[in-house]
Amino acid sequence: MNEKVKIKEERVSAEEYIDFLKRTDLGSQYPKERFLERIRKLVNNASISLIARNENGLIIGVLFGLTDYAYWLYVTDLGVSRDYEGQGIGTQLMKAAHDKAGGEKNIAVYLIANENAIPFYEKLGMEKANDVMQYNHIEWTGFTVQ
Repeated sequence: MNEKVKIKEERVSAEEYIDFLKRTDLGSQYPKERFLERIRKLVNNASISLIARNENGLIIGVLFGLTDYAYWLYVTDLGVSRDYEGQGIGTQLMKAAHDKAGGEKNIAVYLIANENAIPFYEKLGMEKANDVMQYNHIEWTGFTVQ
């Protein structure tokens, strides 16, 4: 990873996160309904909020996760700016989140992967699981943040 990239735990504003979404492939994973309201809740309430910034302070990578710090970590968001993909930032974000939650000997990691991201997660050693239950009755109109 580029030594000028800094990863640290911090909260970001909804507006700064939305600006980041425009520069990633994450911007199409959210429903249109109450988008801004929900993004504000996301950035304020994630158990783990890791932000990667370049030398100019621009967000170039994000990982948000929910954890009990004892058994599991659920990664809700992991993305890297298109201009910075392939530099190991996503891998470093996952490692930092796993460590923060309690380490790989204690913490199981779960997430819902975009089809295009499956090879990345498999490279990290993750496997597809069939034992996940779902209850999803929310309003969902797809759109892409632009």
